[in-house]
Amino acid sequence: MAMHELLFTNVNLATMAPGDHAGSYGELRDAALAVSGGRISWIGPRSGAPAAQRVHDCGGMWMTPGLIDCHTHIVHAGNRSDEFESRLNGATYEDIARAGGGIMSTVRATRAASEDELLAQSLPRVAALLAEGVTTLEIKSGYGLDESTEAKMLRVARRVAATLPVNVATTFLGAHALPPEFAGRADDYIATVCDMIARTDADAVDVFCERIGFTPAQTRRVFEAARARALPVKLHAEQLSDQGGAALVAEFGGLSADHLEHLTPAGIAAMARAGTVAVLLPGAYYFLRDTTPPPIAALREAGVPMAVATDSNPGTSPMTSLLLAMNMACTLWRLTPQEALAGATVHAARALGRHNDIGTLEVGKRADLALWRIARPADLAYAIGFNPCQAVVNNGVLRAPMVSLSG
Repeated sequence: MAMHELLFTNVNLATMAPGDHAGSYGELRDAALAVSGGRISWIGPRSGAPAAQRVHDCGGMWMTPGLIDCHTHIVHAGNRSDEFESRLNGATYEDIARAGGGIMSTVRATRAASEDELLAQSLPRVAALLAEGVTTLEIKSGYGLDESTEAKMLRVARRVAATLPVNVATTFLGAHALPPEFAGRADDYIATVCDMIARTDADAVDVFCERIGFTPAQTRRVFEAARARALPVKLHAEQLSDQGGAALVAEFGGLSADHLEHLTPAGIAAMARAGTVAVLLPGAYYFLRDTTPPPIAALREAGVPMAVATDSNPGTSPMTSLLLAMNMACTLWRLTPQEALAGATVHAARALGRHNDIGTLEVGKRADLALWRIARPADLAYAIGFNPCQAVVNNGVLRAPMVSLSG
């Protein structure tokens, strides 16, 4: 039998996998994990560890799957601190959007930025996530609202993956807002979006279904265009009001419904039937000072998987810490620490349609791993503003958690 390439020993594993491991985290203490060909090739007790070309003694630290941020708008130009100040002086999110601010201010900045400028502005935000053990990242378009800029954003997203040690899933979000050149002609713009979908090379399609976004009927047209390309769909659903979006995306077998503060029992039932993941975004809830939480207990009771993500974006969640998002999900909405970690690993993988490859520590899955100096897995959702990440493995390659943006 061939020798394994890399062995991590003297390590406690939070596998997040179903099976015979004791504990809600899939815990395997005093363990070892081997890697070969970029894949996990062996897991078991340290006493039975196989031989390997290189051995890394983890000193009793904890290892989890690499974290997955399954909902971000992290590629964009500029910021919106002026709107942050306006909201603190009494303006609402909808007031700002209707006055031409909000998403459109970022659209103007993103359209004006060159591809290199857009990459340069985005890399530090991504690097902050990677320092906290993130190994997979979803990046949406949606700040172009024309075909050339939407394509530019997706190219930059792929350049992020080529520049930094992270796996990137791309999502086309052309139906994010109505561009000014289509004012009063939302249906015409949706027709344009459907044409863009026919040519996009994104991994999935998303829509902002909301009173200040697009109607369920318009969303359905976008989903039908995605279906014609065999592209999976997801949805910004029920963030500001109940538009029936969760049931709609579930009807199309959607990967996820995201936000969900105004989710109804009918939406929950539809998601449960379809296996659609609920992606919880506490950063936007916190930043907008929302007071209507998602129906966590009802989602839990229905068995709907709950992912947790940063929603990193310039207007409503300028957050680049998935650990903080996990803490917020626990403190604001009473997720358990185990649910929060599952939300940033196994359920986040499912929200990207990649659960067969990442999200748990299991033999055969990609060796995306994070090593933590913690006493127990709950520490990851417990601490505020503290990063215990000691090392990260990306596709079998070991690195320190911090990454360089030069050279």
